Amino acid sequence: MSNKTTTSKFNDDDYQYMQRAMDLAALAEQEGEVPVGAVLVKAGEIIAEGWNQSIGQHDASAHAEMQVIRKAGQVLKNYRLLDTTLYVTLEPCPMCAGALLHSRVKRVVFGASDLKAGAAGSVLNLFESQASYHYADVDSGLLAVECRHQLQAFFKRRRKEKKEARKQEREQGGL
Repeated sequence: MSNKTTTSKFNDDDYQYMQRAMDLAALAEQEGEVPVGAVLVKAGEIIAEGWNQSIGQHDASAHAEMQVIRKAGQVLKNYRLLDTTLYVTLEPCPMCAGALLHSRVKRVVFGASDLKAGAAGSVLNLFESQASYHYADVDSGLLAVECRHQLQAFFKRRRKEKKEARKQEREQGGL
C-alpha cells in the first residue's frame, strides 16, 4: 500500500474509498475497459459506484465519473450532488470535470494524474477556472503510485496483446 504520514491531507476513510475505486477499476479491466473506477460518498456512505464502460456501451461518455453521476442523481432524486465527495483513480478529463462542476460535487479526490487529458491541474484546471460558476475542492495523489501502476500494467498488457496479434496475422498471411 501507500506510505501514509501523519501530515497527510488524506484520512483513513479517504484511503478506504480510493481502494474501493481501485477495485472497481479492476472490474473495468476484466470487462476489457480502461481501468478507471469511481465512488461517490455522502455523509460517510457510498451512494454510487462506477467504472469505465465506454467500449462495452459504445458510449464515449460512459467514463467512471459519468456513471457515478448518473447513478447518484437517481439515488438522490436530484442532479445536484451537494455535499458529496468523488473518489476516482484517474484525474478527470474535461467532460467529467464539467459534469462534476454542473452537479455541484463538493470535493474531488483522484489518484493518478492524467498528463494527456487531465482537467484538474495536469493539462488544465476547470475546477479553478474563472468561467466556472461552481468550485470544488480537489485533492490529488491519493494512492497515486498504485493507481498509475494499475493503468500502466493494463496498457502494457494491451500493447503486448496487439503486438502478438499482428505477429500471428503476419505468420498466417505467409502460409
